[in-house]
Amino acid sequence: MKFSSKVLKCGLSPMRKFHPYAVAAEAKGKKIYHLNIGQPDIETPKAYFDAVKHFDLPVLAYAPSPGIPELIEAIRKYYADLDMHFDAGDILITNGGSEALQIAMNCILDDGDEILIPEPFYPNYNTMAYTCGAKIHPIPTSPHDGYHYADRAKVEAEINEHTRAIMVTNPGNPTGAVLTPEEMRMMVDIAKAHDLFIIGDEAYREFVYAGEPLQSMGQFEDAAENVIVIDTVSKRFSACGARIGCMISRNKELMAQAMKYAQCRLSVPTLDQVAAAALYTVGPDYFAAVREEYKRRRDTVVSKLHEIPGVVCECPRGAFYIMAALPVDDADTFQKWLLEEFDDNGDTVMFAPGEPFYATPGKGKNEIRIAYVLKQADLERAMDLLAKGIAAYNAR
Repeated sequence: MKFSSKVLKCGLSPMRKFHPYAVAAEAKGKKIYHLNIGQPDIETPKAYFDAVKHFDLPVLAYAPSPGIPELIEAIRKYYADLDMHFDAGDILITNGGSEALQIAMNCILDDGDEILIPEPFYPNYNTMAYTCGAKIHPIPTSPHDGYHYADRAKVEAEINEHTRAIMVTNPGNPTGAVLTPEEMRMMVDIAKAHDLFIIGDEAYREFVYAGEPLQSMGQFEDAAENVIVIDTVSKRFSACGARIGCMISRNKELMAQAMKYAQCRLSVPTLDQVAAAALYTVGPDYFAAVREEYKRRRDTVVSKLHEIPGVVCECPRGAFYIMAALPVDDADTFQKWLLEEFDDNGDTVMFAPGEPFYATPGKGKNEIRIAYVLKQADLERAMDLLAKGIAAYNAR
């Protein structure tokens, strides 16, 4: 049987590919500290579940393809409070931020096209681009300078006749890098100057740790035709299982094209939209407490990593991930070894190997992404396991 060339280019998620090894390790009685997937353990606000409990319509009907009005209005208000103003038609509700990204790429990419993305990047971007017949053209970075990429000459040097868009994750996954307001302005100006779309994947907007005001590519009204914002309730409200996101743009023609895909998939689940709308009633105290909790976790991980000889990492300024270079030959092989052959008093650790976060062949081979989504004591134990694992692996 023949499979499409597009699907054959796609790879498995590095966050999930070691699941069978984890199952086997747990079957042997090992306890695994999971740092591989960005699944927050922060409690989902009660407002979500209250809305589900109080839903009492006699029929669970299709929602409108653009999304239910109350959720669209809740999102509009959220942005208005940040002094960004959108019409209802500028917002398309999607099945998580992932579908928003896929729809956006399907609307703007064609066979042979390229999308410019700083590496390392969220690996599922690769799958999304390949399914459009396009590919990612990386903007190279290095762990030694904190994965900095916002340099106009550096970005423009990568633009060619195949470039259709630039995409940035801000705050960054997997690096935790955060653009300054001046750097955001510069990235938007590059897109305008070269007649490109610029996609801001802003799933982690609330998680910045130096007291910065919340920012969005959506604040640049002069780039209305260029800017696409991707948003989601998954991380902001610790509601990953709700699968509610949105695609936002003032580009009316783009949103009209996106509606074709929205109508093709019919609608986003009605009940989850109702409950997600209730999440937007959560006040600023919730976000302040969550930010402080993640900041403590970040500081714990960074401090512990800096104690391990040979590890290279910078303190992330946002999101809840850190990318680190380890003193090992191959992070993928190391991860498999940790699950199959290593334990300390029955415990071991999982992370996401770094190579799939790169488009440049051979890069990231000894790097890992850590999601600091565990409680303080668990993070400390996980970092100690990583240190012991590195020492034992290199002493084989």
